[in-house]
Amino acid sequence: MYGTALVRAPSGRLAEGIVTHVARSAVDVALAREQHAAYAAALAAAGWEIGQVPAAEDCPDSVFVEDTVVVVEDLAVLTRPGAVARRAEVGGTAGTVASLGLRTAEITDPGTLDGGDVLQAGTTVYVGRGGRTNAEGIRQLRALLAPLGRTVVAVPLGRVLHLKSAVTALPDGTFLLMPHLVPADLFPAVRPVEEESGCHVVPLGGDRVMIAASAPRTAALIEDLGFTPVVADITEFEKLEGCVTCLSVLLPAR
Repeated sequence: MYGTALVRAPSGRLAEGIVTHVARSAVDVALAREQHAAYAAALAAAGWEIGQVPAAEDCPDSVFVEDTVVVVEDLAVLTRPGAVARRAEVGGTAGTVASLGLRTAEITDPGTLDGGDVLQAGTTVYVGRGGRTNAEGIRQLRALLAPLGRTVVAVPLGRVLHLKSAVTALPDGTFLLMPHLVPADLFPAVRPVEEESGCHVVPLGGDRVMIAASAPRTAALIEDLGFTPVVADITEFEKLEGCVTCLSVLLPAR
């Protein structure tokens, strides 16, 4: 096993989730639950033990568990989501990470931070400065991670929900990125992609890389680079600006 993958079952109110940069469209909650189960099964098949964060039925966006916590080594930084309606999601995650023996810290008022804005690449932690994460949240995260030897780099965002909606890293240290959404020159080795959902990948260990089914050209590129794409159909979550990244938090074995 590579470690534990935290996931959270979709709320029955998923269709009420927040949309910011896309038009609202009907969400099939039953299909979303099937897709979420298949997503978790793909993580398990790739060698991750599945850890369930308690469901939060009254929180429509709670399935996007990544936004509630940032984990670096043995430290779990509990976030303070930029959308006020999402702050109730954090408590359930807090209990879960504490039960796993992680130290915890919190982003506090007036800071805001969404986990989807945090991209870790070695000892560099890129943080999106956009609609959900503010400067004070970045300052607090920088102070919390400095003792762990991490350098926090703030990244201004265009019309995109989170940093990891626009850029993620492959296992070889290169970055899949859409240049019109984030400044490419802030990243050391960029591979521009044409499919927005192709920017969202999750390295699963070894040569496996999870990617959405809606990015077939980018999946082919990843395969041509010598990686094995693990394709996940997440159409119902994409209607709410969700990505393969935001449906889990990977905690490597310590």
